Amino acid sequence: MQMKRRFFGTDGIRGKVGEEPITPETVLKLGWAAGRVLGQGSTDHEVILIGKDTRVSGYLLESLLEAGLSAAGVDIRLLGPMPTPAIAYLTRTARARAGIVISASHNPFDDNGIKFFSSEGTKLPDDVELAIEEMMRQPLTTAGPEALGKAWRYEDAGGRYIEFCKSTFPHKLNLDGLTIVVDCANGAAYNIAPHVFSELGATVIPIANEPDGFNINHQCGSTHPQWLCETVLKNKADLGIALDGDGDRVIMVDDNGHIVDGDRILYILAREHQRSGRLRGGIVGTLMTNLGLEHALGALGISFRRADVGDRYVMSLLNELGWDLGGETSGHIICLDRSITGDGIIAALQVLLAIVESGKRLSQLHAGLEIYPQRMINVRMNHRFDIQGSARVQQAVKQVEKDLAGQGRVVLRASGTEPVIRVMVEGRDAAEVDRLSRHLAEAVKSASEEAA
Repeated sequence: MQMKRRFFGTDGIRGKVGEEPITPETVLKLGWAAGRVLGQGSTDHEVILIGKDTRVSGYLLESLLEAGLSAAGVDIRLLGPMPTPAIAYLTRTARARAGIVISASHNPFDDNGIKFFSSEGTKLPDDVELAIEEMMRQPLTTAGPEALGKAWRYEDAGGRYIEFCKSTFPHKLNLDGLTIVVDCANGAAYNIAPHVFSELGATVIPIANEPDGFNINHQCGSTHPQWLCETVLKNKADLGIALDGDGDRVIMVDDNGHIVDGDRILYILAREHQRSGRLRGGIVGTLMTNLGLEHALGALGISFRRADVGDRYVMSLLNELGWDLGGETSGHIICLDRSITGDGIIAALQVLLAIVESGKRLSQLHAGLEIYPQRMINVRMNHRFDIQGSARVQQAVKQVEKDLAGQGRVVLRASGTEPVIRVMVEGRDAAEVDRLSRHLAEAVKSASEEAA
């Protein structure tokens, strides 16, 4: 029987800083346990990379992980603030045993998290995560003084990753003549993303690129694109690019100031891959992907499949099918013909490639996609609640599906990163979608309170 997970969720370990599991004691033990598991069978010191975003708590967690890994006899290379996909890339190219990311992605500064990449730059297999959890149950023992791990800085990590990003854009082409606003979310890409686009020839207007440890994702970035919309229009820019706190999500803004979300980005890339003959198979979305994208791809003769929500599930289905392109509405875009993981900068570069090669503006490239009205309400939970086992919730779902009369979808799911139930309704009529989503969210809230 598989051991029940205590710490690892769908995207590593995450929580409020100072509360379990993001406490000094637990993170120190995690570093030690990871070092013991990942260093097993080695005749020499294994090397593990540690990178982080710009949260003030990153200093604390980095030091704790470093101490734990050293106690386990593992060497550490410190990357400093670095996008999550950069850590995946550098782990692989440095031939490190693993990479550790300290980040809570799009969450506010008082959250933080820890996730691991394998030596191949992919998420750790489930059995390895479970082995780390099992090791955390053991007493912490320290390697002898002669066997302790050493730590040093990874020189020019940022420069190496910038060059990698640029290498995914054809060397015979450039971004000359384009004015791009780049919203760095005051996060890990603040000193990376502007350089990538400017070194390829674009005129870059950076915003939210002055992190102070507390302003990550605050009214900026992919989850709050209003500032980007206003800046694009004010400067008459060609487009805007918004990353999230750890740089693996991207949302864009077109020349008219309209938001281009992950579904629209996938539509643009699918058409471009089809046109250029690069499309391998079809497109993978998630349960939250807009029905309009599925219909638009069908009209183009492009296959579409849905995975569970979460980039690891999109990646898993892509690998299973042998396809290259997938992503989420939130802006996690995976281009396996360009990178080994989801990457906001690289996804944006592929959209820019479509602009350069077509000679069209961003607003023109997504104009053919009809997005159906979709409303998502987050119902906050104070306790665990089984939405599938609630007769009241399931009855409400059936009634909403009946009202949609086959012209829409309903999705209820528990978030993997926050204590909320996500209630999503989509259909052709915006007013009806709004009414039904509020009705269903209220049913979930009431049933949860009754079950408390």
